[in-house]
Amino acid sequence: MTAIPDEVRVELERVVRRWQQLPLDHALRASGPVRELAQALADEVADAEARPRETLPELGPATLLHQLQVCTYDAARLHPEGRQSGGIRTLAERLAQVRREIS
Repeated sequence: MTAIPDEVRVELERVVRRWQQLPLDHALRASGPVRELAQALADEVADAEARPRETLPELGPATLLHQLQVCTYDAARLHPEGRQSGGIRTLAERLAQVRREIS
């Protein structure tokens, strides 16, 4: 995989660890923020590459985390410094927010 900034990698690992600890019913209830971030990242990558936006398929809570990981790596590839949307919020900050929301 492409290297990502350390702060992004650390936050992504924290989200993964937290998600893996959730009981299924909690993961189902907490999937909204994870799905929203994954979709936002996918949309940003599509926009940057001048491709049409596509809705990520809903494949359940186990796959949702993999979607977030792929979208995070794609976004980091486009923005190696970890900044998104004109630098308003860093990718690491966005991941940290999702981690707090699913806790």
